[in-house]
Amino acid sequence: MTKSGYPYPPDEFDVAVPGGAPVGVHRAPRSGWSSAWPFLLVAVVCAAVAWGGITLLSGDGGGAEASGDPSTSASAPASPSASASGESSGEPSGEPSGEPSGESSEEAPSSVTGDPAKADLTAGVQVLNSGGPTGAAGTAAETIIAAGFTGTVDAADDTAGLGQGYTETTVLYGATRADTAAAVAQAIGATSAIESAEVTSSPYAVIVIIK
Repeated sequence: MTKSGYPYPPDEFDVAVPGGAPVGVHRAPRSGWSSAWPFLLVAVVCAAVAWGGITLLSGDGGGAEASGDPSTSASAPASPSASASGESSGEPSGEPSGEPSGESSEEAPSSVTGDPAKADLTAGVQVLNSGGPTGAAGTAAETIIAAGFTGTVDAADDTAGLGQGYTETTVLYGATRADTAAAVAQAIGATSAIESAEVTSSPYAVIVIIK
């Protein structure tokens, strides 16, 4: 470029140095776009990276939720079926097993050995209340009479203590009076009949101890 075509005023860069070359040269000013495009490029790259990260994270979360929902919904029906099976199996096993108890099916052993059909209904019978409710002796005496006994049937309290040692209503009878004792026991529902020497020596064929 010639001196006449140089557009800049002379300055320290135009001073000649040994050899004839100038110290420096002027450059045309840079445009605004050339200064801004690097920053725009960086902003675009950062935005793209951020969008990709958000998309990746949201995709993983959706997959986790999708995979979690079926597992919970599939496991939920298992609990009702288990509870239903537990209830249905628990009810039948509990109630029927408790019903057949020994008390209802087994009867108390009976010591009555005589034959009520051969009883002497004219024999005397005494009923003693030895710890039973008030009036129990009289009630039992009436029951014996209603069963067909026509002999003497007395009711009294056990003042002599004949019923000591007995824990249930017992029919005591004298020798050869087992059949008559069986008829008395049948009338009042007693299950114990015992031969007693004291009854043999008494004016009664049968003495009932009410407990």
